[in-house]
Amino acid sequence: MVVLAIESSCDETAAAVIVGGEKALSNVVSSQTQIHRKYGGVVPELASRKHIEAVIPVIRLALRKAGISMDQVEGIAATNGPGLIGSLLVGLSVAKAIAYARNLPFVGVNHVEGHLSAIFLENPQLQFPFIGLVVSGGHTCLYRVNHLGRYEWLGGTRDDAAGEAFDKVAKLLNLGYPGGPVIDKVAMDGDPQAIPFPRAFISKDSFDFSFSGIKTSVLHYVRKHPLDRVEDIAASFQEAVVDVLVSKAVQASRVLDLPRIVLSGGVASNTRLRTRLQEIAEKEGVEVHIPSPILCTDNAAMIGVIGHYYLEQGRISPLTLNAFSNLPI
Repeated sequence: MVVLAIESSCDETAAAVIVGGEKALSNVVSSQTQIHRKYGGVVPELASRKHIEAVIPVIRLALRKAGISMDQVEGIAATNGPGLIGSLLVGLSVAKAIAYARNLPFVGVNHVEGHLSAIFLENPQLQFPFIGLVVSGGHTCLYRVNHLGRYEWLGGTRDDAAGEAFDKVAKLLNLGYPGGPVIDKVAMDGDPQAIPFPRAFISKDSFDFSFSGIKTSVLHYVRKHPLDRVEDIAASFQEAVVDVLVSKAVQASRVLDLPRIVLSGGVASNTRLRTRLQEIAEKEGVEVHIPSPILCTDNAAMIGVIGHYYLEQGRISPLTLNAFSNLPI
């Protein structure tokens, strides 16, 4: 089946053409980073307006890059949550309109489920079950992934998502937006052991996360010390966050006796997180699978993977399907 997938949950307008649920003929992403940078974060109203401007050109480009026409598309998939309501409604509305006009099957897809499915574009033979760690600007959560569409919640953040903490700390350090990439870059020149920022492990039996405490700790440190070693602050903060993420993922693998971990989400592009997880997991005898950075950040190809699976299973959403800012899987 040839599926046209659309993603617009936050500030990236994306479209992709997926064949067979595992091959991307195209994966086009139009970013709004430059627009939101001066505000230090995503402005929902601006994001919605920019999605309206970009969505049709992005879809046309995705079809052109895939070398197909709209007549060859056999199904439509689009993100319907979680995310910014205004942003979600743009992509979802266009997807439903195309499905209606062309009498094509349509399915709404959970954004987090898309992240968990991205790995199959590069590793279609990956075995189930596995531990799925999703780390992004809006989500930090652990799942036992039994199969596509079958997930068990293990734990999640009780306050800030890891990506949100990166953005806020970057703002404290006057590094700009988005925080994840800039802290990753600056931290390469710093000492990750320079400042003993706290690690919130909640309890030894919990798979939950908390990042509000370290954010506050960085704030207090910055107020007491001049920003003459921003690299050390960035590296120490990053190391503290990575410590918790890696420890919880490996702990889940050990407790559930699942020797496979899949890391996904925008923060999965972080160089230190990728390296540290692979190092620790190797010592534990655990496989680690991480998509390429382009498949970690928001994109439509990942939506197409799970969308294709559901359409093949006969799961079709009504054209009355709404968008939801909070949508568990």
